[in-house]
Amino acid sequence: MLIAMTIPLTGTQYEIEAGRYRATVTELGAGLRNLTFNAAPLVTGYEADELPPHSAGALLTPWPNRIDQGHYCFEGRDYQLALSEPAYGNAIHGLTRWTPWVRVAHDPDEVTLRCVPHGQQGYPFAVQTDATYRVDGETGLHVSVTATNKGSRPAPWGAGAHPYLTTGTPTIDECELELPAGQWLPVDDRLIPAGPPQDVAGTDLDFTTMRKLTGSKLDTALTGLRRGPDDLAWVRLSGGGRTLGLWMDAASGWLQVFTGDALEPAVRRTALAVEPMTCPPNAFASGEDLIVLEPREAVTWRWGIKVLGD
Repeated sequence: MLIAMTIPLTGTQYEIEAGRYRATVTELGAGLRNLTFNAAPLVTGYEADELPPHSAGALLTPWPNRIDQGHYCFEGRDYQLALSEPAYGNAIHGLTRWTPWVRVAHDPDEVTLRCVPHGQQGYPFAVQTDATYRVDGETGLHVSVTATNKGSRPAPWGAGAHPYLTTGTPTIDECELELPAGQWLPVDDRLIPAGPPQDVAGTDLDFTTMRKLTGSKLDTALTGLRRGPDDLAWVRLSGGGRTLGLWMDAASGWLQVFTGDALEPAVRRTALAVEPMTCPPNAFASGEDLIVLEPREAVTWRWGIKVLGD
């Protein structure tokens, strides 16, 4: 008698652990489904047989955020992407988060998954993407994403990630936040850039020194990132006796911060989305900080999460 085996919506689950850190990465989209420290969640997780709610833990390639009406022009040719955000008429969060990724390697503390390049609607380019997730007992989660143009012509590319950070407090109103950003990006009512970046000084978007999140509503792209001698920019979220740090390397010139006020009541403001990005919203159309990969050229982008105090 044959027993039918069910497959979870997010496919094969890849567990990695080291010290007090443990993470789960999914075959679908190479997403970060769980990340814990001493068994306590550091990000909003979800079940293996559930699609990532509100893009929780999603890896966003070949672009992060939005493209206005899904339309862009590259090297003199017009392209039209599917409108994956129909409410606003935009293309959102790339193409690979709904694609099964192939395992390249899986060790106890590290997994590498690959998205095999094929042209897609509105993106007729062959960019191979390799995502490596590693946990270290001292330094936490390390994510490295390498894009390689396997095609015969130049290709536009960008990336982002969509973790919702949590320190274990019921809401983020009990938390304090520090952002390394000196500028914010104005947007229109469809969340498309509506002007050049503005200084955060003197606005409610100024978190350059740690302060309470109570009363602050953000769904905002930020730039002008302050970096340390190691060229890393750090976001710090503190609450409930724990401080989390999310770091971004020099390839991340932007980040999006979302306090979740538009979400359904059960999850509203329960975690903070901190999204490192290589480029701003609508970069395929504007060209701002857009990465252009020549044939056989590769680029690597890194970010991670660490418990700074517990």
